[in-house]
Amino acid sequence: MMRIMKYSDDKKQEIFKRNTMPADVEDTVKDIIADVRENGDAAIRKYNAKFDHYDQDDFKVSKEEIDEAFETVDPKLLDVIKESAENIRRFHSNQVREGFELKEENGVVLGQKVMPIEKVGVYVPGGTAAYPSTVLMDVIPAKLAGCSEIVMTTPATGGKVNPNILAAAHIAGVTQIFKVGGAQAIAALAYGTETVPRVFKIVGPGNAFVAEAKKQVFGQVAIDMIAGPSEILVVADDKTRPDFLAADLLSQAEHDKYASAVLITDSADFAKKVQAEVDKQLSVLPRKEIAGASIEHNGKIIVTDNLDKAIDVANEIAPEHLELCVDDPFKYLEEVKNAGSVFLGRDCPEALGDYYAGPNHTLPTSGTAVFSSPLGVDDFVKRMQYSYYTPDALDAAAEKIARFAEAEGLSGHARSALIRSNNR
Repeated sequence: MMRIMKYSDDKKQEIFKRNTMPADVEDTVKDIIADVRENGDAAIRKYNAKFDHYDQDDFKVSKEEIDEAFETVDPKLLDVIKESAENIRRFHSNQVREGFELKEENGVVLGQKVMPIEKVGVYVPGGTAAYPSTVLMDVIPAKLAGCSEIVMTTPATGGKVNPNILAAAHIAGVTQIFKVGGAQAIAALAYGTETVPRVFKIVGPGNAFVAEAKKQVFGQVAIDMIAGPSEILVVADDKTRPDFLAADLLSQAEHDKYASAVLITDSADFAKKVQAEVDKQLSVLPRKEIAGASIEHNGKIIVTDNLDKAIDVANEIAPEHLELCVDDPFKYLEEVKNAGSVFLGRDCPEALGDYYAGPNHTLPTSGTAVFSSPLGVDDFVKRMQYSYYTPDALDAAAEKIARFAEAEGLSGHARSALIRSNNR
């Protein structure tokens, strides 16, 4: 049952406490990464046999497997995947940026180029649930950025990749797919093996082992973020239907037992109605064991004096997903400072963002929305800047450069400017 608590200063610690993923994975992941670095494909095959119960020598997905997947996927689902892909593409195309160049009259040219990261890796979970939606969300921005090589890894139980994932990968534009999951997949992408190419950045969510592996290889490659358990926070008034809210809260609780579902409302009576409705819907939810553990350990309903205070609390929590189930949600949107993705109004469930609307669903978790952003095109580009000075332009600036350099004790820097202007 979801706990109901009245907001007060003395309960802040309990209200803002977050559940975390298990911490006893660091050494295991370290050993897996070292093994993959040293033994390459042989290590991958060993872990595939251990964790996914297949020992095929070739773990690259073939064109025939992709073609077969298209024959297997429900045609109606395939249409939805294509439509969702177009929505995602349309939204993210607005994020594409150009470089700039400044040409000044004194012979100075300054500029910045925005270029794609050439090789990126996309990790797609395939454990307790398979997520073709994640394929679309992580690959389409990379394609829009212009990445020439997009390598996807995903677990393949018994050597078979979920056909929905393969169909989504083809629609989104993945260039290569490998049947490998877990920390070993991250290691393969970071360091390369005889079969899996090394990439320059790795994106995508995963379990505790995947998150820890991304953390450990960071620096060797770039990463998008270290994702924690999934989160939903709903700010709602008593005009919202309790059954709607209960469904939204459970939609995240069913991800895994570490996920969190939080409601903040200004009505104690309404809180009790939602609490009862969550119990009712939970009893018939197919993933009720997972969702039940999440609700029991991490679910909470916080009652505040008013909705303005509810927004303050939401900003402090900085959730991954934030629903504003209130009158005039755009007014409250102005007050939201920290959230990964915001869903406005009583008819905008978080699931809309997971699958269809277009904004990305790879989002900052664990309060990192205070400083980070949803995945987007910017995650797949890098910036390079350039400068050009004519001889006269350098001569005009040389003394100033030298003065600054000498102030920092770097006479060699000063000389590199002065030797030119003094020897024309």
